[in-house]
Amino acid sequence: MATLLEHLQQRFPDSSKTTLRKMLQSDRVAVNGRAERDAKRLITSADQVAIGSKSSRQMIDDRIAILYEDPGLIVINKAAGLLTIASPTEKSSTAEAFLNDYLGARNGESRVHVVHRLDRDSSGVLVFAKDADMRERLQALFATHTIERIYIAIVHGRLTDPAGTFRSFLAEGNDLRVRSTADVSDGKEAITHYKTIESGARYSMLEVTLETGRRNQIRVHLAEAGHPIVGDTMYGKDRTNPLGRLALHAQHLAFVHPGTGRRIAFSAPAPDSFTALTL
Repeated sequence: MATLLEHLQQRFPDSSKTTLRKMLQSDRVAVNGRAERDAKRLITSADQVAIGSKSSRQMIDDRIAILYEDPGLIVINKAAGLLTIASPTEKSSTAEAFLNDYLGARNGESRVHVVHRLDRDSSGVLVFAKDADMRERLQALFATHTIERIYIAIVHGRLTDPAGTFRSFLAEGNDLRVRSTADVSDGKEAITHYKTIESGARYSMLEVTLETGRRNQIRVHLAEAGHPIVGDTMYGKDRTNPLGRLALHAQHLAFVHPGTGRRIAFSAPAPDSFTALTL
């Protein structure tokens, strides 16, 4: 074990103790999701220490919260409505662009490399690499399904089985919609596990765990089961949307850090609008 100050010295060897103590006093350091000012607090391997940006820094959009940062990667909580990467109609207002600005303003920092994506209208935990080697190593973890990903979804109706698994082969059509296909050679295997957290007269809240990570996988599987996600205009048209957004949130992400060999985990609580909704 090490004290919090010693932990910070290991992560920022070029910074003085005075600078690190100022970082603590300005509430830029969070341990397990809570601001921590005690430099003598003991830190174990199970603790998550996240460093926030300076309050004076204007390059991080308020739709991004930094959960963790080290020399190899950066983990954020992305708000709904923000693109992960640029689109033909939006180049600058993306998580990637904001993080590039953030890192580019600091000497010696690389620009971010995209590892995976969240839909524009989804929110939650997202990891970026800071160099090409880390990107390839993280993408290898995704490819071998060794990254733990848990989502919260609010869907229409009540599922017959409170827990279960969807398995199919997904393929993208010419209209860019993803569908399950009987032609195994044309699709990629997709496996989605779910369990019901709570159900009401109109909606159900589910915890969804991805075993694979195909595009729109959760949305397609739930829609094909007759329970589209609230706010899904592509796979659940002509339904009410009391939240004004897609009710899908990436709550939890965990993996073995390719650089340190240690398992790290990050969580972002479901938005207040999810928990306040009368199901």
